Amino acid sequence: MLESGVLDLVEGRLPVETPRVHRVGSSEGWAYVLMSRLRGRPLSAVWPSLAPAERRSVAGRVGGVLAALHEVDHRGLDVLGPPCWEEFVAAQRAGCVERQRSRELPEAWVEQIPDFLASTPLPAGRPVLLHTEVMAEHVLVRPGEAGWEVSGLFDFEPAMRGAAEYEFVAEGVFLTRGDPGAFAALLAGYGLDRAAVDSALSRRLLAYTLLHVYSNLTNYLRLLPAPAEPTLPSLADRWFGVD
Repeated sequence: MLESGVLDLVEGRLPVETPRVHRVGSSEGWAYVLMSRLRGRPLSAVWPSLAPAERRSVAGRVGGVLAALHEVDHRGLDVLGPPCWEEFVAAQRAGCVERQRSRELPEAWVEQIPDFLASTPLPAGRPVLLHTEVMAEHVLVRPGEAGWEVSGLFDFEPAMRGAAEYEFVAEGVFLTRGDPGAFAALLAGYGLDRAAVDSALSRRLLAYTLLHVYSNLTNYLRLLPAPAEPTLPSLADRWFGVD
């Protein structure tokens, strides 16, 4: 089972707690994983009340967790997919327009997708272990001497192997939510050099947002701040920019 395999792989290798697997089995045709309970409060319950400096601090800590996750050696976990990242990205590109149209994305946005993707190269780089859904609901925090500390991370069921930048989609959409200071802190906590954080990176992250397995741009446009202009490059700068 994928989740139990990933949990075994990351146990003790991250700067936060992850669930410990106690038992894996099936009941009436349903697979299950019995795991330990983590301490802390969901970040989603705390984030709205945090001051900007506190948000940046927590986001930076999340970035550090992602950096540690991406250093975990995943090569022995055969159930982790996809087998070929380039083929996965190509397949997601091929179906992107119809997938977003089926989710009721307004046609003015749909029409921009082919040119935007065609003009946004996505170098694969070294394949890393990806959580893919590090959103505020899956991050646990607790108060510490220096403010809120990230104490746990869970829900590894959608884990994959692939390009590290694919990971930042969930954080930008469901954690920092268009807060440029918090997103900049997350990338800095991850270890990205400030010179590498530019509009080209923002465009790549929006491209991965469109190609993500669970992508629904229609919903994201309702949840996140509106761009300065109704264009995908402007949207990239608004959601994944740091200035």
